[in-house]
Amino acid sequence: MTLIKISRDELLKPLQAVSGIIERRHTLPILSNVLLIRQAKQISLVATDIEIEITASAQTEAAGEEKSITVGARKLLDILRALPEGSEISLTLQEKRLQLKSAKSRFNLQTLPAEDFPRLAVPDDESSKLSVPQKLLKTMINLVQYAMAQQDIRYYLNGMLMVLDGASLTLVATDGHRLGYIRRELAGDSSPRKEVILPRKTIIELSKLLADTDEPVFVDISANQARFNFGGISLISKLVDGKFPDYTRVIPQDQPKHLRLKRQEILSCLQRAAILTSDKFRGVRWVLSNGSLKIICTNTEQEEAQEELDVDYKGDTLDVGFNVGYLLDVLNNLTVDEIDCGLGDANSSALITVPEKSDFKYVVMPMRI
Repeated sequence: MTLIKISRDELLKPLQAVSGIIERRHTLPILSNVLLIRQAKQISLVATDIEIEITASAQTEAAGEEKSITVGARKLLDILRALPEGSEISLTLQEKRLQLKSAKSRFNLQTLPAEDFPRLAVPDDESSKLSVPQKLLKTMINLVQYAMAQQDIRYYLNGMLMVLDGASLTLVATDGHRLGYIRRELAGDSSPRKEVILPRKTIIELSKLLADTDEPVFVDISANQARFNFGGISLISKLVDGKFPDYTRVIPQDQPKHLRLKRQEILSCLQRAAILTSDKFRGVRWVLSNGSLKIICTNTEQEEAQEELDVDYKGDTLDVGFNVGYLLDVLNNLTVDEIDCGLGDANSSALITVPEKSDFKYVVMPMRI
């Protein structure tokens, strides 16, 4: 039975969209597979890791009967990538095998039954809905996602807080050493306040899949699940069950020392100084005095790097240490020309913001050097 005839490019695009969450090795073999669903003039591809499910579709010219099967995602992806661009392919079911033919190429792939493929259940409870331009959500995610924890025992930090409040959307990420915060007002109806934690993997996939377009992404959040629909893609994710820290207490309010720095200039200085940091100890000292900011780095081999910037500052001298990686992350992801930096004493966090804007904040805790 012929499952579908389609161009290689038309099938490759949705397969690439869903295959990012598929683990190479899994305890359940079927989780290495992609589910192919043929309905009328459409074929849908579904991938899951039990926590996240992504569906993407492709249109076909000819209608066909409904049929579902699962096949190894990585092998199918590699075959499609290796075939010439624009080539026509056909997928045919032969007992328990899927045959892929294109010109004089032929591949017979093992399949597993579609009914064994685990799907995330659709919740039946009340949900909060919002619509936001894809480009805006992608920008917001990219401005704070690097502050998420990786494999922290405080599992609720291995993700991102999403807050819907009225007509505003807030995203917060922290690993306990730094915190990223971004808030934007949205057009449309106001919604009741809702706070959820999205898993790290979900955030990374959204960042990859969202397009730089004003086309909307429809977000639907229920008690234990979030759904994102955009551009022919549906992403469903379980939520992290936990209490996110009170981020408002982490963000410094009144810092006595203020600097306005050219982003590219301070970024270049830190990149050069970071050359002499060790992999384990990524510390740099900021020594602030009248009209001058020195950035100093030393390592275990008694080597030293020193950069100096002219700054508009008059006040007490300050000597404070930071993890240079945390500073580089924020400077690399911002696109503005200038940043504001608020400092306290040697034991106080630094607050990095954008001039004349209060919707972005980045907090870096000091480190002893």
